[in-house]
Amino acid sequence: MIIVTGATGLLGRQIVEQLLTRVPADQIGLSVRDPKKAQAFAGQGVRVRQGSFTDAGSLAHAFEGATQVLIVSVDKMGEEAVRQHRAAIDGAVTAGARRVLYTSHMGASASSHFQACRDHAATEEALRACGVPFTSLRNGFYAASAVQFLGHAMQSGEVVLPADGPVSWTAHADLAAAAAAILADEGRFEGPTPSLTAAQALTFDDIARIAGDVTGRTITRTTAPDDQFREQLVSHGVPAESADQLLGIFAASRAAEFAAVDPTLAGLLGREPTTVGTVLREQLRSD
Repeated sequence: MIIVTGATGLLGRQIVEQLLTRVPADQIGLSVRDPKKAQAFAGQGVRVRQGSFTDAGSLAHAFEGATQVLIVSVDKMGEEAVRQHRAAIDGAVTAGARRVLYTSHMGASASSHFQACRDHAATEEALRACGVPFTSLRNGFYAASAVQFLGHAMQSGEVVLPADGPVSWTAHADLAAAAAAILADEGRFEGPTPSLTAAQALTFDDIARIAGDVTGRTITRTTAPDDQFREQLVSHGVPAESADQLLGIFAASRAAEFAAVDPTLAGLLGREPTTVGTVLREQLRSD
């Protein structure tokens, strides 16, 4: 049985939806914090069990009968994130899974400027030490994050952000489809995958231009000093630690940590990956 954690989140839910097009429902199990949120999958014949990375007993039950376990990374950063990922890895190994998969990041490195990428690197070290074959999905930076950084720029006509570098912004839906393809073809990748990215690496100057094309209006990109941007975030109630973590994204992009472009994702999809322009158009339609 293929077990997917975090299956009610944005990425995990789409992975399960894609997996259902490739694998019979009774071969899929979900480990979720709140089973009520996964009832739609249960109604399709998917096994749904409560599982928490902070409760080893719940993972033993949720991972029972696992052949593969896909650990979707938690929405935390720092020591707590790595601790939870290690607990999930231990749970998968204890359950007898013959392969552990993990949603990592293209910039995973112990020396990254971005905390989450340092966490991914630490988790990958735990995977290497776990004694079971593993696949680490080196996902491109989520295009949804670019949309969030734009904020109200498509209405206001101005986006004010720190200096940045090119980033290969990649759609959740494409990464979900790739994960499902890899799960359905066990052992296709051993260890970290190549970077799973869109076809272009773009700066926010590029994104402002694309957003202008999408909206039919001029959108100006203004650069804010890091300290000023941080102060503004904190003044709006963002915790100082979170503000520093957000700034880490821009520092990492300036260091070209997210600039790589690789054809592997297109090969898994059998088509070109979704563009940022398409993601922006979809966002406008949903607003």
